[in-house]
Amino acid sequence: MIQPVFWFLCLCVLRTGVSSVSVPRATAQSDVQCHDWGVSSDGSVRVYDGEAAPLYCPLFSHPTLYSYSQTQNSSLSLLWYRHTQTHELEQPINLKLHTLYKAREYLWIQPATTQDAGLYICMLRNISSCVKIGVELEVIQRNGTCDIKAQPNLNLTVPLQSDRTLSCPDLRTLTLPNSTYTVTWYHKCSKDLFAYRYDIELKGDEVVIHRMMAAYAGPYTCVVSYQMNGRKLNFTRTINITVVVPNVGSKVPVILNPAKDQKYTVTVGETAKLSCRVDLPYLDTGTQEIWWTIDKKTVEQLGDPRFTSPESKLVSEYHGDETRERLLYVSDFSSDDLQKEFNCSARNSRGFNTSRAHLELKVYVPTLELGCGLGVTLALMLMMFVIYHVFWLELLLLYRSWFGSDERYTDDKQYDVYISYARNSEEEEFVLSTLRRVLETEFGYSVCIFDRDSLPGGTITDDTLRFVGLSRRLVVVVSPCSAVRGTQALLELQAGLTSMMQGGSLRVVLIQFKPVQRKSWVKELRRARLALTLIRWKGEKSAPLSSRFWKELQLKLPMRRDTQYTQLTEYKHNTNTQHRDKNSNIPTENTHVGKHKLISA
Repeated sequence: MIQPVFWFLCLCVLRTGVSSVSVPRATAQSDVQCHDWGVSSDGSVRVYDGEAAPLYCPLFSHPTLYSYSQTQNSSLSLLWYRHTQTHELEQPINLKLHTLYKAREYLWIQPATTQDAGLYICMLRNISSCVKIGVELEVIQRNGTCDIKAQPNLNLTVPLQSDRTLSCPDLRTLTLPNSTYTVTWYHKCSKDLFAYRYDIELKGDEVVIHRMMAAYAGPYTCVVSYQMNGRKLNFTRTINITVVVPNVGSKVPVILNPAKDQKYTVTVGETAKLSCRVDLPYLDTGTQEIWWTIDKKTVEQLGDPRFTSPESKLVSEYHGDETRERLLYVSDFSSDDLQKEFNCSARNSRGFNTSRAHLELKVYVPTLELGCGLGVTLALMLMMFVIYHVFWLELLLLYRSWFGSDERYTDDKQYDVYISYARNSEEEEFVLSTLRRVLETEFGYSVCIFDRDSLPGGTITDDTLRFVGLSRRLVVVVSPCSAVRGTQALLELQAGLTSMMQGGSLRVVLIQFKPVQRKSWVKELRRARLALTLIRWKGEKSAPLSSRFWKELQLKLPMRRDTQYTQLTEYKHNTNTQHRDKNSNIPTENTHVGKHKLISA
């Protein structure tokens, strides 16, 4: 009986002990609420593929809340987790892996690959409290030995003419037992900056700048190489230096626009745009502000939707000094807005400045109407120029038909045209069959031809001068034969030129029937050619009445306004011819033949 009772009591004691241990532990786990700080944007890390990656716990970025030395003396423990998409909860980091190494508040991944990229969680906890924050690790591919396009790990602003010592970031946090390391520095991926310089030098693992100059700005890249677990590792860090102007002088903002004598032109009914441009000197502390006031109230205080002022934008920068611009838009500008006071103001930790914008109404200039009118005028002028260039003969003939005067009403001439030509078969064929026919039949001119219209028995010189004097135009057909002295054609040309020089109403017209070399021309013909236009006959091309030859010839001949007077003149001419034929009792054909014989003699 004793043994069963003993074993029963032992079993009860064991059950009680187990329950007393397990229940409080479960209670403690369930009561702990872990405060999540989210993902740190400033603590994200970017490393090259195949290099060491130091992950810093951002909880220790706030020393007033958490300090690593204090956590070592307290019950808080620093734990690392990794968030993966395949698991809903964070997975603990296995620090036994040879690629992972924990050094104080850092977690080193040596080396990091693209598979190691992702979100890492650092957590401080004890039995009663918990806080955690996430750190993003990004693994990028290297572009050459030195990649200045990569995002810098540290940004520094260094005043001109000052000194600064650059240390490779995260180097001091790397614990390297029984190992050595080397540090290689690059400035804009070049080592030339550190050679033959007295104001910048490499001293150990650091870059010492004795006097900062503008040429020393830009990215500084340090590459650390070391041995770990029998493997050669390295990591790269970049420091970007911006040269700024030292904090000397007043450093009060300077308002460039609106200037003292500047005026903004506005138009009633349209949107007015006012520009506030300010020079903001560099200051390493304090904030800088630019704003617009309307009647001593800011745009936000007015609450009027007609007034809008977006944030200022950067216009230019020089060694930290910035020029910024802030615009003010006034939609549907009215005449009442001219009475308002628009002020541009700027302020920093050194002082305050303001300037008033002066407005004036824009005088309306009908630019669209003037532009359209000028464009139409130019187009019309161009079109008229082209039309005149192509159809100038037709236009001159049309103008003369409208506004020209008929010479038959103002003189006592008997003939419109006197034709002078060399007496050979080819030229006589052209004159009688073509030129005479078109002038008399098509154009209605009264034509005088000496061989046809002169009476036999007279003197050639006297008859020639008389016929030329009774004609309004002397048409001289120029050919190689017409340039021979002692011919009838030369006599007719001399008579026409003499009448023109003496101020008579006769006009000489030159028609080139065949080309003539200028050196073979007689003196009278060369003199006439200098003063008169030469109309060229081009054979079959000039035969149609619509050709350029007949249009140029019409311009040189008298104008005909009607045909009634022409018919009357032709009737008188025929009557006079018949009367001369009756008195002489010699047929017209025989007269022509006899005259030819006389000329040849």
